[in-house]
Amino acid sequence: MSIEVQELACREGHIGLLTLDSPKTLNALTESMVRDAQDALDRWAEDDRICLVVLQGRGEKAFCAGGNIRQMYGAMTGDGDTEAPDRFFTREYRLDYTLHGFPKPVLGIAHGVIMGGGMGLLAGCRYRLVTPDITMAMPEISIGLFPDVGASWFLNRLPGRIGLFMGLTGARLNVTDAIRIGLADMVLLPEDRDALLAQLQEQRWTGEAAADDNRLFRLLNQMHSPDYRSLETSHLAQHEQQIARLSAGDDLSVIVDQLLSADISSPWWQACMDSLRSGCPVTAWLVWTQLKKAQQMSLKDVFRMELAMARECVRRPDLAEGIRARLVDKDQNPAWSYNSVADVPADVIEAHFQPEWDDETDPMQLG
Repeated sequence: MSIEVQELACREGHIGLLTLDSPKTLNALTESMVRDAQDALDRWAEDDRICLVVLQGRGEKAFCAGGNIRQMYGAMTGDGDTEAPDRFFTREYRLDYTLHGFPKPVLGIAHGVIMGGGMGLLAGCRYRLVTPDITMAMPEISIGLFPDVGASWFLNRLPGRIGLFMGLTGARLNVTDAIRIGLADMVLLPEDRDALLAQLQEQRWTGEAAADDNRLFRLLNQMHSPDYRSLETSHLAQHEQQIARLSAGDDLSVIVDQLLSADISSPWWQACMDSLRSGCPVTAWLVWTQLKKAQQMSLKDVFRMELAMARECVRRPDLAEGIRARLVDKDQNPAWSYNSVADVPADVIEAHFQPEWDDETDPMQLG
């Protein structure tokens, strides 16, 4: 079983508990996992017994490492169900959009690796709890995709140009970084997770979303949380002024050159620059363009835009080549379709932003 669906009885009402249950793959999402989660959420949205939803991951290493892109590789290279990538992305976007607008409180409890599709799931939760061991990132530039699953929405809401920096470099954030910039709400010690679920079951939930949300908010505020001074030092606290200065401007090529040529020697910074230097030039332009276009968009239109981008990435060669180099042959030497950011034609980028669907043609059937 790759996802466990449970309904936990409380003193009054019930909790819908979704547990990603594929620890050997770091809970990487498959089409069947996304479909089962969607079915549960659709059912719970209409079920008066279910008063709130909790989303978590099983295993010691990860909440969710993203989509199971290794599984898509065959389809993208003509071996297998060639429609599978489109189906997966369409279902994944609908699931994340459902979480963002779910009519009942949704509590996400994330630990370990939270990347790509895992970030999309957590971002859709009303309350986002993380354990001190998290590593959070949008690393798609390394495989020729782009920061997807609603990242155009949540990266744009980060301070300064941290969202752009994360997309360009795949920067790996620790727990203090995540709290600092608002990608998580509070820290939960791993040993307190079972106690929290027990406390939730001791409550009398009313079935009224506003009242239950207030009750959950108060309960979380009363919980013990570790002293933030005891957590890892924030990478962003050390570098955010440099990020803002070097990422400023209206010319992507200049920004990339500024970042790569900066004389900053910290290991974290150098790891970010290594990812940018070896990353896909088309992805760099997609990050730049999606963030600009999304600034005036609704959440629904952001999701529609990104689905069009994902479908074009499946059609183009870079994503398959990135998966080959990183996960299949593991030579870590992808042959991108263009050698540098400056070489990428504008029409190649613009093709990722067509079509622009509306309510009548929406492939995700978003309400």
